[in-house]
Amino acid sequence: MGSHLIVFSRDAEADRAFFADVLGQQHVDAGGGWLIFKLPPAELAVHPSDGPTGQELYFMCDDLEATVRDLQAKGVEFTQGVSEERWGRLTRFRLPGGGEVGMYEPRHPLAVDL
Repeated sequence: MGSHLIVFSRDAEADRAFFADVLGQQHVDAGGGWLIFKLPPAELAVHPSDGPTGQELYFMCDDLEATVRDLQAKGVEFTQGVSEERWGRLTRFRLPGGGEVGMYEPRHPLAVDL
């Protein structure tokens, strides 16, 4: 079984270009410029919520500072400084369409290799 993640965007074309050109995500064109991206190794966690439910996208990396520097050199805007969490080091960056994506360096046991 596989998974298909959807990111809703106010500017899908710009966000697709960002994933392809800035993040370097491999992809196929499903027709008419509709890019489908190969995701890096992934995990899925289910968190409890007493409030609204939803989904969030987080990229994982093994060296947060180096990855932030690389992305900043490509013009990526980070919206949150690095915070130290019990489970890892966390930051967030903006997509061209206005959305935000999380990125963290995990300290928890991994289900995948980074």
